[in-house]
Amino acid sequence: MKFPIISLILCASTVLSPAFAQEGGTLTKIKKNGVMTLGVRESAIPFSYYDDNQHIIGYSADLCGFVVDAVKKKLNMPNLMVKEIPTTPQNRLPLIINGTVDLECGSTTNNLAREKQVAFSDTTFVIATRLLVRKNSGIKDFPDLTGKNVVTTAGTTPEQILREMNHKNNMNMNIISAKDHAESWLTLKGGRASGFFIDDALLYGQLAKAKDRNEYEVVGKPQSFEAYALVLRKDDPEFRSLVNDTLQQVMKSGKAAELYAKWFTSSIPPKGINLNFPLSDALRDAYAHPNDKPFQ
Repeated sequence: MKFPIISLILCASTVLSPAFAQEGGTLTKIKKNGVMTLGVRESAIPFSYYDDNQHIIGYSADLCGFVVDAVKKKLNMPNLMVKEIPTTPQNRLPLIINGTVDLECGSTTNNLAREKQVAFSDTTFVIATRLLVRKNSGIKDFPDLTGKNVVTTAGTTPEQILREMNHKNNMNMNIISAKDHAESWLTLKGGRASGFFIDDALLYGQLAKAKDRNEYEVVGKPQSFEAYALVLRKDDPEFRSLVNDTLQQVMKSGKAAELYAKWFTSSIPPKGINLNFPLSDALRDAYAHPNDKPFQ
């Protein structure tokens, strides 16, 4: 992202009151403080993650960069400072709601339940939820997980899907909820789980940086399709319009497809691995007809 950045580790003193966050809207808040705060993910490859120099990079990070440029132009603040706050699936929505984060730039699913708490931009990505396993595990689809340990990331929609599947089908899985995608991967890699269930793009992202990636494969019938979007506070039509107008320009100009090629079908940091994750028809349609509709 091409703008001045102050990276922060979240502490209690950074949390703003809801009243302050909502007073006058996000653009007024940014203008008053001279700072725009982005929520970023530390290991959500290739959406938002640290490179070898501890800089946040990725597909979602680049999209947020376009929004930052639009905010600078709108407010006539070319030297606007940007703070990056690392977020997790557990705290990303609360940090938007309480005003700590102005825009979350990660891999967050837009769904009807979350729309009651926060607002979402137009869809930026479409994924399917699948399973990462060792090639020699004998696991090819979800019924093969019966009685086994399965890891997913806490606070995500795949965690909900996995628990519902376990209960509905009496599979007797032991579900392990890891704090983030990196920990989920290590749980699988260390043998404490037979499968890692999450969004397919994130699974390919984890494999991209693994030295032993040829020992693993993504399997299973998709259990859901989900729409990713940038996250912002509710009841802020001015900021939401700016975000969506910016994304629509990026999508319809072809820049979004260029970003996709950069992060999903080309060599990416830190290991120079190509995810070889082709553009789906669903995402191609989202670029052509931008909308903020969730899949569920």
